[in-house]
Amino acid sequence: MPSGAGSGMLRLMNRMASSREGLHASGGPPAKDAVSFGPFRLSPSARLLEKDDVPLQIGGRALDLLIALVERAGEVVSKADLFARVWVDVTVDEGSLRFHIAALRKVLGDGKSGARYIVNAPGRGYSFVAPITRSAAQPALSSAPATALPPTLPTQLTRMVGRADTILRLSDELSQHRFVTVVGPGGIGKTTVAVTVAHAQIAAFNGAIFFMDFGALRDPALVASALASALGLMVSSEDPVPGLLAFLQERRMLLILDSCEHVVESLASLAESIFKAAPQVHLLATSRESLRVEGEHIHRLFPLEVPPPNAGMTAADILAFPAVQLFVERVAASAGGFELTDTDAPVVAEICQKLDGIALALELAAGRVGAYGIQGTATLLNSRLALLWQGRRTAVPRHQTLGAALGWSYDLLSQTEAMALRRLSVFAGPFTLEASLSVAASADMAQPDIIEALAGLAAKSLVAVDHASTMVRYRLLDATRAYVQVKLAESGEGDAAARRHAVYFTDLLTRIEHEEPDDYPGCAEHLPNVRAALEWSFSADGDATLATALAAVATQLFLELSLLTECYRWAERAMPALDASAIDTRQELHLQASLAVSAMFTQGSTEQVRTAFVRGIDLARSLADPHYEIRLLRGFHIYLTRIGDYRSALDVSGRAVAVATILGDPVDRLTADWMLGVAQHLSGNQAEAIVHCESALSASLPARHRNVLRLGYDDRIIALVALARALWLAGAPDRAVEAARFTISEAERLDQPVTLGIALIWMTYVFLWCGDWAGAGQLIERLIAHAAKHSLGPYNAVGLGLKGDLLVRQGEPSDGVELLRRGLATLHATRHKILVGAFSIALAEGLAQTGQTDDALTVLDAAIQQVVHADETFDLPELLRLKAALLRVPPRADIAGSDACFRQSLELARRQSALGWELRTAMSLARILAESGRAIEARDLLQPVYEQFTEGHATADLQTAKAFLSALNAYAAGG
Repeated sequence: MPSGAGSGMLRLMNRMASSREGLHASGGPPAKDAVSFGPFRLSPSARLLEKDDVPLQIGGRALDLLIALVERAGEVVSKADLFARVWVDVTVDEGSLRFHIAALRKVLGDGKSGARYIVNAPGRGYSFVAPITRSAAQPALSSAPATALPPTLPTQLTRMVGRADTILRLSDELSQHRFVTVVGPGGIGKTTVAVTVAHAQIAAFNGAIFFMDFGALRDPALVASALASALGLMVSSEDPVPGLLAFLQERRMLLILDSCEHVVESLASLAESIFKAAPQVHLLATSRESLRVEGEHIHRLFPLEVPPPNAGMTAADILAFPAVQLFVERVAASAGGFELTDTDAPVVAEICQKLDGIALALELAAGRVGAYGIQGTATLLNSRLALLWQGRRTAVPRHQTLGAALGWSYDLLSQTEAMALRRLSVFAGPFTLEASLSVAASADMAQPDIIEALAGLAAKSLVAVDHASTMVRYRLLDATRAYVQVKLAESGEGDAAARRHAVYFTDLLTRIEHEEPDDYPGCAEHLPNVRAALEWSFSADGDATLATALAAVATQLFLELSLLTECYRWAERAMPALDASAIDTRQELHLQASLAVSAMFTQGSTEQVRTAFVRGIDLARSLADPHYEIRLLRGFHIYLTRIGDYRSALDVSGRAVAVATILGDPVDRLTADWMLGVAQHLSGNQAEAIVHCESALSASLPARHRNVLRLGYDDRIIALVALARALWLAGAPDRAVEAARFTISEAERLDQPVTLGIALIWMTYVFLWCGDWAGAGQLIERLIAHAAKHSLGPYNAVGLGLKGDLLVRQGEPSDGVELLRRGLATLHATRHKILVGAFSIALAEGLAQTGQTDDALTVLDAAIQQVVHADETFDLPELLRLKAALLRVPPRADIAGSDACFRQSLELARRQSALGWELRTAMSLARILAESGRAIEARDLLQPVYEQFTEGHATADLQTAKAFLSALNAYAAGG
């Protein structure tokens, strides 16, 4: 089994070749330090880099960086370490490091013709990832032994991956403690590590190293005899231990005791006796559990490091992780010609994560890529067939398949431990002691039995233990869980365990909801288990009543974590139970609220959403729960604004203010006030909108209120959105842009996908209105990527429509019109009417630019007719202005109709306190007046509107107005 380059072959070689008290021999000439990679040869001591035997010119700092990275090849070297190594006693910034890394990559031709040498590990540092070899004149991994290879010692691998630091630490521990046991699960690489350490110590022990594989030994009573035979002793007595101890007492040697777990009781006593009786004998054991005897020092071997989940890394990035290096090397060796691409990188990262960095599992999976491909192998990992994949023919039988390795451990368990492990396999992620007691307990297994069994399973490396948090977490590795679940199914107790598992997580989430709602954000660790419990509960073998109860509380968790697609899936799946039988009213309330919110953001503003909100509000009132009622009113308010029913949104806001007054909670009152401000903005009362929303600049909601009802968005951000837009409309462009930037930064900080999506959509318009095409374009691209990442379907359509709007404004109407048509079709299909007016304005402008005036007027008329209540929408003045302008286009000009629309637009803009719209309408009218020879009248119309602005004079509309007024004044002066 492989081990890794880890912190670097050079450092490992130098440490192993140096003298070390108790273990390392001294003497011999120093090793040369040249290292080769690709066409390059690096000599650190000579400070020379050659390519094809030709010296290269390279800066001193870049060379220092290369030496530092090559010394720790395969390991991510932190920026701090590089600064300390290359810029001693000099303070520099990261720009200097990036500059010299770039220079180094250029010298190496990094990235050309597929060559990769140095990769960036985001947020961590840099790693040298190319394979390295030593020159012929140099020693191998360990110093050349003075004696022949010990006959019992297996051959070591030619290249390790990810274990170099482990070898160094083990050598240190063996020197200091003399008795070390390497403990870890099957297939993790314990034997490989032990063999590598042994090879490194050949000279130190003058060849006196004896390797004993106990894996083939079936009778524990023969442990001492087997070891004596391996040492060449004649066993002539019934008890070989005294003779064995006498033989070892004065000798200096290293004993490697491999695969001790199945004979651990007998071997533990013998190892302790050897440690006490033979002070010059060093013991290195490997086992899936410790020997637990005097003198033993435990070295727990952990899996190879894997890329973090959902990190979005490139091929170069993930190659910095040892698990990926091993997998890719084994694929290349078995499939031939394999090269990791950025396309395959996420799948390979997922494979390594799924296999938990277990070396044997990675090797077995890599051997299947030639037959099934990367994606096919990843898919097959989810089936139990993976447990049967064959490995190397030369491997010991227990390592030839993953199932054999796991079966070896499982067969060594006591009856109680095996039963507990089977039941614990229902856990799909981390679990606590409390959870294990609830799920594994039954009439034939009491809680004390489970506690003892869990300790034994952890000691035997079948259950991983995580002490990182205040409460210990346990977890079965995926391969172990897959194997044991087969045993659980065979035992016939699978459904009973699954039921207890589902009941436990239903109770846990219910308790959190009632007693510890602030703990919801920390519940993400429960997601794998909650999902597994839902799948079983809704299955043919599950329980419909339990499924409904679990879905009611699980959907609250999904909303809290902004997992809207999952929330909708399970809420909708639970809905048939509402008709099939009478259920708890509060459970129905949860499900109706969850369905309403998740459907609104993932499916659009459908009638299903309205029905769910109305039903939920009725249920909250029937339960006399004003807290839940105001939360539902808040969600319903968003729905009404999305469908353009702003008058009803004002009514709902008023109801929310009344409920907040009854509750007497200042936070609820603030939220209701913001709801009122948003409704005022959308219905066209900008002065009132600013009054109600301005508090959002300084006020902030406590964490427990930010996502009340877990709607997936933040009330304060919605208020800030309305404030920024109302400021522009009211004639304060500079403050509007400042508020827009602040809104986006605050939305980013909250890490709520829907909240950020809303901020990106509506703040884009502030930049469009100000004429900042570059700023708007950046937000649009962010929105499109964000919507795709979080499956926010309607938001993706909005992003494309906004892109079309920008193209029209930039003079590319053909492409813009197509995107806007598609965007409008989606908005109509999902009843997302809040944006129909804005999209219709942009589409009409695009059609007009391409000479399609009649089509443009049709679009505007349709948008105006969709206004639910007359004169109650913020964008109606602009719709009327554009219609008025198009009505004057020949050959079917309607001057009277145009004049009427202009007058209505001006009157409405003034009534709405929308100085921004008023300026645009005044400009359009002034141009018409000037073109008809009425320049003075045009100036008198535009001048007082322009003079009302006290800021924003660098924005597009004001600059255009200023230039036009200058021309009108010049004309008046000349006249």
